[in-house]
Amino acid sequence: MSENKQYENEYKVQAVKLAKKIGAVKAANELQIPVNTLYGWIRKVKIGSLDIGCGERSQEESLNIAEENQQLRKRIKALEKENKRLRAYVHSEKVI
Repeated sequence: MSENKQYENEYKVQAVKLAKKIGAVKAANELQIPVNTLYGWIRKVKIGSLDIGCGERSQEESLNIAEENQQLRKRIKALEKENKRLRAYVHSEKVI
């Protein structure tokens, strides 16, 4: 029966940084942790739920985040416009 081991956040950060330098499999072997655990932490960094500090993202990751932010801003603007239109419609229905 395997035991669910809890790792400190700083340990995860350092493990991900090591994986970026030497590769995930090598880092997992060196740290004696399951490689899938390390892959999970790497995935969390990519989606932003594990912060490894400033300047640690690759240029490609930064571009993807910037592009996603731009798309989200456009989506918010469109939803705000739709919300305003619907409020005006509801208000005009109440007046009649």
